[in-house]
Amino acid sequence: MKVTALKSASVIGFIPTKNFHRAKAFYGRTLGLRFVAKDDFALVFEAGRNMIRVVRVEVFKPAPYTILGWQVADIGRFAAALKRRGVRFQRFPGLEQDGLGIWTAPGGAKVAWFKDPDGNVLSISCHGRRPGRA
Repeated sequence: MKVTALKSASVIGFIPTKNFHRAKAFYGRTLGLRFVAKDDFALVFEAGRNMIRVVRVEVFKPAPYTILGWQVADIGRFAAALKRRGVRFQRFPGLEQDGLGIWTAPGGAKVAWFKDPDGNVLSISCHGRRPGRA
């Protein structure tokens, strides 16, 4: 098998948590991801064709940058829906963000950031058309 075979493989994301109960409620109910399984090490969710393993850790310090994000077609609609579910979008000094917390990058991409109960930074974004895609 060639290493290039990874280009068609599904991605598995890993997110640390100290509290399975809070993480399951947030990723399942708040974000609406499909809960698949739980074992001694992780909660497993499905997002599209990808797996997200929310892994139990004893000690960690959340990274100050985005660790996982979702590309969405209509970021305004998704941001509004998440806000109704209790998600609080982050604001950053120096970035001009709209009323929902959406920032428009110089190239036109739109991004909104939020945190999970453990302080992990997550995002939704809309990048418009990607090169080579209709």
